[in-house]
Amino acid sequence: MNTKKIRVGVIGLGRGGSFMRQAEATGMELVAICDTWKTKLKEVGKELKVATYTDYDKFLEHDMDAVITANYFHEHAPFAIKALKAGMHVMSECTACKTMSEAVALCEAVEESGKIYMFAENYPYTKVTMEMARLYKAGEIGDVLYGEGEYIHPMSVDETLWYCPSLDHWRNNLPATYYCTHAMAPLMVATDTMPVSVNALVIEAPDGYRPHALRQGDIGSVILCRMNNGAVFRLVQHGIPGHSVWYRMHGSRGLIESTRGIGYWGPPTVRVSIDEWELAPGEVANRTYQPDFPKWAQAAAKAGHGGGDYFTSHFFAEAIRSGRQPYLNVYRGVAMSCVGILGWKSALKNGAPYAMPNFKSKRDRAKFADDQWSPFPGDEGPGQPPRSIRGHDKKIAAKELNYARKKWSEYGFVIKD
Repeated sequence: MNTKKIRVGVIGLGRGGSFMRQAEATGMELVAICDTWKTKLKEVGKELKVATYTDYDKFLEHDMDAVITANYFHEHAPFAIKALKAGMHVMSECTACKTMSEAVALCEAVEESGKIYMFAENYPYTKVTMEMARLYKAGEIGDVLYGEGEYIHPMSVDETLWYCPSLDHWRNNLPATYYCTHAMAPLMVATDTMPVSVNALVIEAPDGYRPHALRQGDIGSVILCRMNNGAVFRLVQHGIPGHSVWYRMHGSRGLIESTRGIGYWGPPTVRVSIDEWELAPGEVANRTYQPDFPKWAQAAAKAGHGGGDYFTSHFFAEAIRSGRQPYLNVYRGVAMSCVGILGWKSALKNGAPYAMPNFKSKRDRAKFADDQWSPFPGDEGPGQPPRSIRGHDKKIAAKELNYARKKWSEYGFVIKD
């Protein structure tokens, strides 16, 4: 296999930092970074001894093989498409697209370019979620009937203000269904299934909840996905109180789940429970244990997001060298992302079902080629949706905005609002 280092550039200093730390371990070489935060860009570029750019078009002229889009959540697709058209392979952070039309355009750009595209969803690649996938593929619980994924990640007001340094920041305007890929991905990857329809309801913040928070959206959502094998997956996500990252799969003969408990991921253990009447000779009904990473991937132990940041970089590099699209290809990436979009459409219709297109089908895609329905700042206009089930923007009190500006100043942000 070709072991030549893959020359990669990163756009986005925030989430891009995860890749920057994993490049060498996965046989890639960071050669350029791009961001509009000039002070930090200069500092990081000097530290890493790489070229720096504030102009994305100039960045794409740099001598490199691939681009990591780690810019803002809702901005990935246009940057990915431009990189593909410039002849670059692309790994995109979550989410893959902010609209259904972007999903279509992204699929077409990958097909036309012939380049590798990988969706950098890292939650399927912790010790526990990888072991759950291995067990499922080994037939431990039979065929999946029902799955549950939770990505509930509340933050304090001050922590939220650190991550959201303006009123227009995407986190302050994100509908509660959109950040769904961390809940969905481990289930999809383990079972090799795809969503075919989506229903959702959201959880509205009660009056007076978390003074000084500037968030326009709701605090949580519940999404039900019908999968292409008939199974139903329940996803719960966003910032309702009580942190939880947790997964469960019920099959035709038992269940596999991660273990709940203290810590970001809970205890690093897996529980397997097989119905007694399904037991084969020598098989036990219940067991709980701590899995480990594969021997070839011990470098993952030092990587962020429970090891997931190592594996996304590893599989991206492996795909480029082999010339074969990775498992988390463009079709899985946009489908996973569009669960959030269709979930928001459903929530605004009190849980009405919405069919997921088959993004491999040009006929299916054509129906959504002009669907630019978007709740994000800058896309406002007739026919565009609100950011909350309330149907209107939250009124930000002067004292809340003053508190936010005070914290932003302490954090060293320069705010123009």
